[in-house]
Amino acid sequence: MPSQSARSLTSFTALSFDVYATLIDWESGIYLALEPINSRLPASHSLKGNKRGLLGVFTQQEETLQEKYPDMNYAELLGRVYAEVATELGVTIEPESAEQEMATFGGSVGIWPAFPDSVEALKRLQKRYKLIVLSNVDGESFSRTLNGPLSGAHFDAVYTAQQIGTYKPDLRNFEYMVEHAEKDLGIKRDGFLHTAQALKHDHVPAHKSGLKCCWIERAGKDAAIGGSPEDFGDSLDLSFRFKTLGDMADAVDEAFANL
Repeated sequence: MPSQSARSLTSFTALSFDVYATLIDWESGIYLALEPINSRLPASHSLKGNKRGLLGVFTQQEETLQEKYPDMNYAELLGRVYAEVATELGVTIEPESAEQEMATFGGSVGIWPAFPDSVEALKRLQKRYKLIVLSNVDGESFSRTLNGPLSGAHFDAVYTAQQIGTYKPDLRNFEYMVEHAEKDLGIKRDGFLHTAQALKHDHVPAHKSGLKCCWIERAGKDAAIGGSPEDFGDSLDLSFRFKTLGDMADAVDEAFANL
């Protein structure tokens, strides 16, 4: 369950971020990228134009394929997810267009929009902490995000599933980050504050890895992925929680001003 932290926001030296759902509005990006499937659904289909429902199908297929192919490039994996979503929903993709549609969907990561507060908040937070990315995407997709929707933001280290060979919530992703951040930046385990929206994929394994956690709620209980903290019991320990990253940056500035 969530708990009030005994530590101050000023006691951490690094913020480790999930990107997609925390900094990037992946729900809007995925829903738009699923339009070729959505548009082929009959008007009578229960998921026609149903954002939450379509994203639910997507997340189930994505999780299944990530577990089955932990070392697959994320863009390629997304293409396969697209095909599986179409199959589950009974949508036919013509053979001559299948490869292109899958590639387009897989390549959409770099244009998923940032939340309006993300870049400005990151600029403020980088004055106080080392900023580290721990993401389930591949390096090329993240580079496109950094040069596009997150342009102007800076990160001191980037660790992707492509480098690690597994996808979150695998604990190996968090151990890889902790080990390499100490070597690369001198950050100790107790210096991390893992900052993310996803409870199952980020905060549960981060807690198991001994990291303090900050929940950026974003859509909160209405998110297609994530759920409610109460659903996870003692497997969660959220030291801090904010609606947006901008709210977190405000709290950080206030905490440092009061030192």
